[in-house]
Amino acid sequence: MLGAVASPRSTDPAELIEQARGGDRAALARLISIIERGGPPARAVSRVTHPRSGHAYTIGITGAPGAGKSTLTNALVTVLRAGGDHVGVLAIDPSSPFTGGAILGDRVRMGDHALDDGVFIRSMATRGHLGGLALATPEAMRVLDAAGLPWIIIETVGVGQVEVEITGSADTTVVVVNPGWGDAVQANKAGLMEIADVFVINKADRPGAEDTRHDLEQMLELGFGGADPSQWRPPVIATVASTGEGAAELWQAIGRHRAHLIERDLLVSRRTARLTDELQHIVAAKLLERARALAAGARFDRLRDDVLARRLDPWSAAELLLGDLHGGDS
Repeated sequence: MLGAVASPRSTDPAELIEQARGGDRAALARLISIIERGGPPARAVSRVTHPRSGHAYTIGITGAPGAGKSTLTNALVTVLRAGGDHVGVLAIDPSSPFTGGAILGDRVRMGDHALDDGVFIRSMATRGHLGGLALATPEAMRVLDAAGLPWIIIETVGVGQVEVEITGSADTTVVVVNPGWGDAVQANKAGLMEIADVFVINKADRPGAEDTRHDLEQMLELGFGGADPSQWRPPVIATVASTGEGAAELWQAIGRHRAHLIERDLLVSRRTARLTDELQHIVAAKLLERARALAAGARFDRLRDDVLARRLDPWSAAELLLGDLHGGDS
C-alpha cells in the first residue's frame, strides 16, 4: 500500500495513479494538488480515477470548533491501524487569509500517524478553487479510493452549511459534541438530526457528560420515538479522544451503521444521491464560470446600462444573458 517511494515528478494522471497504487505517497499528494487547483488537469485526473473508484467506505467527522474532532480522528485511525487497515484522512482546514491555503492545524494534531506508511493525511483549504469543496472533496476522495485505500475519513472545520455539504459526501457521518452542550441541542436539532448517523460526546471525563447524553437521547426520542423500528437511530458514544477511550466503541458503531446500510440496500441509494448532488454542483460551477466570462463582455455592460436606465428589468436582462450561454462549449 502506502510508502515513501521515490518517483519521477510525473504530471500524467495515469502514471501518477499507478504510482500511488504502488505505494508512492508523493504521487498521491500530487494528484490531490492537481484536484485542488482545478481546471482541465483536474478533469483529466477525474477521468482516470473515476473508473477505479467506488470501493472505499467514507466516514465524515464534524462538530463545533474545539470539540476535539482532530484528536478523535487520530484515535479512530489508531483503532483502524491496530486492525491492520490502511486509511486516508482529508482534514478540511480553515483557509489562510493570506494565501487561501489550509492552515494545517489538523495535521499537527494527528502527528501520531504522520510517519505511518499505512496512513495518508491531507489538509484541504475551505476556499480557493472552482466550485469549492463541494467539487474538490469528492474528487480527492476518488483519488484515495482509486489508490486502493479502503477507508477514508473526512474531518471538517465545524458545524455550518459547508460542513453539512462535506459530510453529505460520507457514508457514515459522526457528529461530535462536548459536555455542557445541552441548551444548544434545541437550537441545532434540525441540522444535526439530518446529518448525524452517530453522536459522540467527546471529553466525556468532564462534568456534564451525563446531562449531555440525556439531552441527546431526549432529542433522539422526539425524532425517532414513533419511527419504524428498522430505521437507523443514531447511537450516542462517549469518548475521551486524548486517551483513546471510547474509540473502539465508536468504530463498532460505525461498523453497525455500515452493516445497516448494506443490509437494507441503502448504501447504493445514499451514494446515488451524493452523485446526483455532485453532478448538480458541477453543472452549476460550469454555468457560473461561463456567466463570469459573459459578465466581462461588452454585451453584459450594455444590458447592465439598460437596467440602470430602467429600459430593461433585471430578470429580462438575465434571461437574455442566459440565452447567450446556449451554444457555449462545455
